[in-house]
Parts: sequence; C-alpha cells; structure tokens
Amino acid sequence: MQVQIKANAKDIAKRIGKKGKELSASVKSALSLTAQAGVNIIEDRTRKGVGYKGAFESYSPEYAAFRASKGRGTTVDLQFSGNMLGSMTTRANSKQAEIFFTKASESKKAAMNNKSRPFFGFNRSEEKRLGQVFFKVLK
Repeated sequence: MQVQIKANAKDIAKRIGKKGKELSASVKSALSLTAQAGVNIIEDRTRKGVGYKGAFESYSPEYAAFRASKGRGTTVDLQFSGNMLGSMTTRANSKQAEIFFTKASESKKAAMNNKSRPFFGFNRSEEKRLGQVFFKVLK
C-alpha cells in the first residue's frame, strides 16, 4: 500500500505558526493563573501562621506586647498593616511566571521576614498543587 501526501509547505508553516502562537498564549495564561494560585497559597498559609517550612516561630514577648498595644493579635501572621502581603502580585510571559512585591519597601520587609519566618516559597505538596493548576488550565 502506498500513501501519497501532497502539501503546500507555505500553508503548513503558516498553520504551525498560528498554532504556535495559540499555544504560547495558552501557556502564558496558564502560567499567570498558576502564579496567582501561588499568591493565594502564600497568603492563606501565612494567615494561619505557617510558612512553607512549617509553623512560624513565635513573636518575641516585647513585640507581642507592642502588637497588643496597637490592637493587633499575637498570632504570627506577618500582618501588621496588611501592606506587605497586599503588595504581592504576579506577572507572566509564555516562558515563566513571577511572584513579586510591587513596592520596594514591602519587598524589603518581606526579605527580612523571610529570613526568620520563611513564607515566600512552596513546599513539595504546594508545588504539586501548582503543577495541577497549570495543567488543568492549559488549553
């Protein structure tokens, strides 16, 4: 049995290019949604007083007293004003996504907090969840 295929190379290249653009846009969208899911994971976990390496170390008695005097709770949630976690955002292209802080001052706070209470990252189970989000939304 013989199979003969006749094709227009220019038409094939055009179609491949179009599908490539569609795939690139789909990957960008999937990465963007995955990064936002990452922000949600960080915010939810941090609100509960847990980092990606486990429960946060307690506040010092002095700082806990200061927080209480300002009407804040003593649960370690890294939120005094809400500005630091509130400035966390994402951006994505067709190759990668990034979670970052929009304000330099909040980024500095996050870096300092992350040294003593690691919150800005993901453990293995969270990475697996993010992978599931990516493949679920990838068209």
